[in-house]
Amino acid sequence: MKSSVFWGASLTSAVVRAIDLPFQFYPNCVDDLLSTNQVCNTTLSPPERAAALVAALTPEEKLQNIVSKSLGAPRIGLPAYNWWSEALHGVAYAPGTQFWQGDGPFNSSTSFPMPLLMAATFDDELLEKIAEVIGIEGRAFGNAGFSGLDYWTPNVNPFKDPRWGRGSETPGEDVLLVKRYAAAMIKGLEGPVPEKERRVVATCKHYAANDFEDWNGATRHNFNAKISLQDMAEYYFMPFQQCVRDSRVGSIMCAYNAVNGVPSCASPYLLQTILREHWNWTEHNNYITSDCEAVLDVSLNHKYAATNAEGTAISFEAGMDTSCEYEGSSDIPGAWSQGLLKESTVDRALLRLYEGIVRAGYFDGKQSLYSSLGWADVNKPSAQKLSLQAAVDGTVLLKNDGALPLSDLLDKSRPKKVAMIGFWSDAKDKLRGGYSGTAAYLHTPAYAASQLGIPFSTASGPILHSDLASNQSWTDNAMAAAKDADYILYFGGIDTSAAGETKDRYDLDWPGAQLSLINLLTTLSKPLIVLQMGDQLDNTPLLSNPKINAILWANWPGQDGGTAVMELVTGLKSPAGRLPVTQYPSNFTELVPMTDMALRPSAGNSQLGRTYRWYKTPVQAFGFGLHYTTFSPKFGKKFPAVIDVDEVLEGCDDKYLDTCPLPDLPVVVENRGNRTSDYVALAFVSAPGVGPGPWPIKTLGAFTRLRGVKGGEKREGGLKWNLGNLARHDEEGNTVVYPGKYEVLLDEPTKARLRFEVVRGGKGKGKVKGKGKAAEKGGVVLDRWPKPPKGQEPPAIERV
Repeated sequence: MKSSVFWGASLTSAVVRAIDLPFQFYPNCVDDLLSTNQVCNTTLSPPERAAALVAALTPEEKLQNIVSKSLGAPRIGLPAYNWWSEALHGVAYAPGTQFWQGDGPFNSSTSFPMPLLMAATFDDELLEKIAEVIGIEGRAFGNAGFSGLDYWTPNVNPFKDPRWGRGSETPGEDVLLVKRYAAAMIKGLEGPVPEKERRVVATCKHYAANDFEDWNGATRHNFNAKISLQDMAEYYFMPFQQCVRDSRVGSIMCAYNAVNGVPSCASPYLLQTILREHWNWTEHNNYITSDCEAVLDVSLNHKYAATNAEGTAISFEAGMDTSCEYEGSSDIPGAWSQGLLKESTVDRALLRLYEGIVRAGYFDGKQSLYSSLGWADVNKPSAQKLSLQAAVDGTVLLKNDGALPLSDLLDKSRPKKVAMIGFWSDAKDKLRGGYSGTAAYLHTPAYAASQLGIPFSTASGPILHSDLASNQSWTDNAMAAAKDADYILYFGGIDTSAAGETKDRYDLDWPGAQLSLINLLTTLSKPLIVLQMGDQLDNTPLLSNPKINAILWANWPGQDGGTAVMELVTGLKSPAGRLPVTQYPSNFTELVPMTDMALRPSAGNSQLGRTYRWYKTPVQAFGFGLHYTTFSPKFGKKFPAVIDVDEVLEGCDDKYLDTCPLPDLPVVVENRGNRTSDYVALAFVSAPGVGPGPWPIKTLGAFTRLRGVKGGEKREGGLKWNLGNLARHDEEGNTVVYPGKYEVLLDEPTKARLRFEVVRGGKGKGKVKGKGKAAEKGGVVLDRWPKPPKGQEPPAIERV
């Protein structure tokens, strides 16, 4: 390999060196053709630089550069560029990202746990550190030509239905958790000075209401998500508000599905009215990409346009800036030749796209802030340590009768033997989850046991199989391994063959063969611990069986997942993760269709409702998680009994009223055990009877992770929150704070309560904003949701 950094590589040399180097090349702004264009002039503003480049392109060249696999313009020295790079939980394979094959630089990246497990840490600081590592490694890959500079991550669609195959790509079902995850990831990825230069360009996806793959004949490519304005503003769109309005992310991906009859990528209401106008995401460096092949869906599957050319033009005119394609699925030439696609629209798209990578230093060579990042910055020991910490911190203890931790496994003077049984006990390929790259290493539980000096035997087992008898070796090998063991660790659950892109689940039950094998192992009357991989299953059979002593949920834990679970099992580390999703009973799938989008109880969802805010009878609730010690949390005394919302607004200079801060929630946490442990403080708001019904059971309003609370220690702190955390959304989608009596519930299940009253009495911004139906009920309108155009009104939902 001749060079690991591609600054100044000309198109001529790119052809010669393409055999032994990846395909992504930087422009040569030093001594090649492009150097005469003002895009290379770093003294100009990014808009001026992008405009100079676009002005130099011919119409044909312009059309070749509004697709993900853009061809550049060899005539003026502009290299080809593939906009499609991925980094969901580490730099990952994509058409725009490659890994060196075999030994050599850029042959791997740090593989963190899947986002659902990362979110289970409830730790913004940790998430930002993870994103910083991914951003640094992503930029290093880009500098060396192994990727682009823009990455299509994070996925911020809320995980409202447990069957969704891509749910583990997200941070969970709660809006506040998703928003804070998005904020931390964008900040870490794009770097500390995005207004000066982005380290990489982050992309929030999939906008909007994209939360299933293929279910009962409906697919993400033809699905029309029928959503009320209330659910739209309150839930499905709220994470994107964080991305664009508050975090100013560099890019958005529009989704395959339609929303209320209009394909997402062809909707001016979504792309222009809400995204750019209402949320003020107006800078030209902010671009919108389609999901891959979504433009073709506009005509082929949604039947919203008569031809592909028409659908292509509609999408670009609506505000989309580039079409993601595998080889070619839009009809840009047809849209152009038929006069459907205006040159001004193409220019607008190109200005947004190229200003985006101007701001990422793509044209700046060694003058870029991040030009020095290279292979030495990938897979650093600190990154490896962080990946292990994330897996430990996110793992959730769902059951424990006192069997855990198995501390005597570490006693070398009296060695105990462990039987490690199940499909991921010693299977490296099961650890990473979807959208992964090549990890530097993959440490299984068996590997971790060997490193700890623990005597063990292993036996694999079934995955999705329904019948244990179909393979007698599973039974024979498991029982042989367990026969002489002191403890049995069963590593089961589901893998990516059950859930992933294009693949939803149809049931929530434990696979029959696994459940049979677990029950067979209980007959040995030995301590039995279940280590559960993948998405949530109905754990009722395990929770109710007294012979199953403990359950740890580890999702897809990443490159050090085996080490993480064994450190928790042996007590080297203490669990403190919390469920970021509801664990539903298996009959939920029979009662609620995936295609029903209503959150509140309705006829469509059999009056059950969706997510912890509305669903009343979970197997285990959102926010649940046990510890190896006993915590006694309570609220402190320093909190006002009355909050005047008008006074809060009068004293607030924030541009957006929902971000106006409230007094911190005082929390006191005492560790009454003798083991040091983290503690996640969750504060839920409940206000039944306040404002119009129906009323949510409770809503997460604030949270934090207290680290290293020692045995006997009493830790005090304040939870930050704002008016938006108190607010609800009315039927028109407006964000409203209603006067009345509120209660804050601490922990899950509730350990303490704090009561206060919200009133109106001042003469501030609230009264000016408070107009319309919400104001008539005494509410303060913090944000007024844009009305959809005629013909795109939301459907009527039958309430119960």
